[in-house]
Amino acid sequence: MCGLAGILGLGGRRLDPALIASLTGAIAHRGPDGEGFLGWDGESAPRAGHQAEALGPSRLFLAHRRLAIIDVGDSGWQPMFSEDGAHAVVFNGEIYNYLELRAELVSLGWSFRSESDTEVLLKAWIQWGPAVLPRLIGMFSFALFDQAARKLFVARDPFGIKPFYWTRTGDVLAFASEIKALRQLHGAARKVAAQGVYNYLRLGFTDQGEDTLLDGVKRLPPAHWAEIDLDNPEIVPRRYWSLRVQTLDIGFDEAASHLRDLFVDAVRLHLRSDVPVGAALSGGIDSSAVVMAMRALQGDSLDIHAFSYTAADDRLNEEKWIDLVGAQSGSTVHKIRLSPAELVNDLDAIIAAQDEPFGSTSILAQYHVYKLARRTGIKVTMDGQGADEMLGGYPVFYAARLASLVKAGKLGQALSFLAATGPYGRSTLLKAGRWLLPSGLQAPARRLVGERLDPPWLNAAWFEARGASLAEALPRPGRQVLKAALADSFAQRSLPALLRYGDRNSMAHSVESRVPFLCTPLVEFIFSLPEHLLIDAQGTTKAVFRAAMRGIVPDAVLDRRDKIGFATPQTDWLTAMSPWVERVLESEAAKAVPLLNQTVMRGQWAQAKASGQMPGEMWRWLNLIRWAEQTGVEFV
Repeated sequence: MCGLAGILGLGGRRLDPALIASLTGAIAHRGPDGEGFLGWDGESAPRAGHQAEALGPSRLFLAHRRLAIIDVGDSGWQPMFSEDGAHAVVFNGEIYNYLELRAELVSLGWSFRSESDTEVLLKAWIQWGPAVLPRLIGMFSFALFDQAARKLFVARDPFGIKPFYWTRTGDVLAFASEIKALRQLHGAARKVAAQGVYNYLRLGFTDQGEDTLLDGVKRLPPAHWAEIDLDNPEIVPRRYWSLRVQTLDIGFDEAASHLRDLFVDAVRLHLRSDVPVGAALSGGIDSSAVVMAMRALQGDSLDIHAFSYTAADDRLNEEKWIDLVGAQSGSTVHKIRLSPAELVNDLDAIIAAQDEPFGSTSILAQYHVYKLARRTGIKVTMDGQGADEMLGGYPVFYAARLASLVKAGKLGQALSFLAATGPYGRSTLLKAGRWLLPSGLQAPARRLVGERLDPPWLNAAWFEARGASLAEALPRPGRQVLKAALADSFAQRSLPALLRYGDRNSMAHSVESRVPFLCTPLVEFIFSLPEHLLIDAQGTTKAVFRAAMRGIVPDAVLDRRDKIGFATPQTDWLTAMSPWVERVLESEAAKAVPLLNQTVMRGQWAQAKASGQMPGEMWRWLNLIRWAEQTGVEFV
C-alpha cells in the first residue's frame, strides 16, 4: 500500500527533480514508512534512490511512498527493479493471490529475492504482460517501466479501489494517487468541469468514468490499463475486465452454499498481511459478516480490533448490534461519538483529504473511524463496502425489483411485493415508474411530481452555456431491471464514490482499508444470480447472503430489516452548526461561486432551519463552497 506519482517531460524536456519531490510530498500521508525515486534521462540506465535531488534532471521520474504491510523490510522497497535492471515498478495496493501466482512463476523458472507481492507483480508482468491483469485478485494501481521498449505501462484494479489520476499540462504529463499531488504543477487542476459539478450538486454523483470535477484532470477508469510510448506519449485506456450481468439456473440453497464458500475464501485472502488486521464495524450485516468470518477463519489466534461510530440519535444508533457482534467474535471494540464542534474543527482537513466534494456527512464519521484505528496502532482494516450495490441492500432497489415483476407480467406477485415493502411502498411505486416509463416520458413525469433538474438555487444558465446536460440519464434495462440497477449503482452511481471516500479517509491516517466483497470471483457469481435470490418476495434484501451467513453471523443481525450503516444525524448536525453554515453562505467565497444563487440558498436555509428538514443538496452547497475556497479552483 502506498502513494505513487510520475512525471514525464514531453518533447525531450528534462525536469528538475524538485518537481517530483513536490508531488510525492503532497501525498506523504499515503506512505509514512519510506519513499523512493527513479530517474531516467532517456539514454542511459535508470537511476534510483531515496532522495529525488540525487538523481539529477531527468525526462522521466517515478516515485513511491510506502506503507509497509507485506514484507515490511528493505526488500520490499520501491521502485522495484528486475534483476537485469530493464524493468521497474511503482505499485499502490495489494495482490492478495500473490502466493499462488508466485508458485506458478517458480514452476516456470523464476526466482525471488523478497517475500513481497510487488516482486510477484513485476515478474508476472514480464512473464505474461497485460494478460495477467484479469488474474490478479486485489486492489491496485501501478506504473511499470520497460526501458528496452521505451514504454510505461499503467493499470488500475477491476473496481477502482485504488486511485490513479493523470493530467497533461504544458510540456509535462503527470500522474499520481491523488489530485492534490497534480496541483503542484503550474497551471494544472484549477478549472472546474461544468458537467461534473452539475452532476454533484444536483444529482449527488461523483467519480463516474474518466472525468473528474476538474477540467483536464482525468482518472484511469477501473478495469483499464494503458501503454504509454515515452517518445510519443498518450494515455488511451484499454479495458481488460468487464462486469457481465447474466443469470444462472441455480436454486436458493445451492447459491447460498457457494456464496458462503466464495465469501469466506475472499476474507481468507484479504487477511494476508505481515501486520495486524482490524475491521470497521457498523453493526450491519456486511461488516458483521466480515468480522465473524475473520474469527471463523483464524480461531482464537487472531486478536481482532474493531472500530465503530455510534450516533447520539437513537434512531441511527447501532451500538447494540456492534456490541453483539463484538461479544460473539471476541473482538476488542473501539467506539467514537462525534459532536458538531468536532466536525467544524475537522471539516477543512476532511475536505482536503477527499480532494473532491463528497455527498453527505457520513464521510465525516468514517474519517474519524480510521483516525481511531491509527491511534490504536492498527494500519490495516477490513470493510464491508460493495455488498449493498451487489446484493440489493438499499430500499431504493425495491423499485427496480417491482419493475422487473411488472415487466415479466407477474402483476399478482408485483402487488404482493409492493405490500411487503411496508413504509417504502409509496416511494417504491413512484420510483418503479421511472424504470417502466419510456425515456422520453421520464422528464415530464418528474415535473408532474414537482421534481426539477434546475431548482432556483442553481444557476442553470451557467451550466448550459458551458455545454453541460441537465438531464439525468438512467440505464435502459431489459426485463431484469433490478440487475441493471445494481450494475449501474456498482459501476457508476454509488460504489465508485464510496471507494474514493474510503481510500482518502483511510489513507489520510496511513491506514490500508481492504474490501473483501470486491473480489472478482465473488462479484461475478453474485451478478449471475436470479433477482429473486437477492430481494425475495417478502421484500427481504440480501436474501441469499443472509442464508449464506447462517451459522457464522448471529441470527439477530441477519434478521434485521433496517438499514443504517455509518449514518449520521445530518439535519441535527447542520442545525447545531448554524453559525458556521451561515458564515459559509454569506462569505465572499460563496459569492465567488457563480453557479449558485446565494440569495435563494440563504432563504432555503432559513426555511429548512425553521422546519427541521434539511434536504441533501444543502450539504452539497456548503461542501462545494469550502472546497472551491480551499483549492482555489476557477469557475470560468
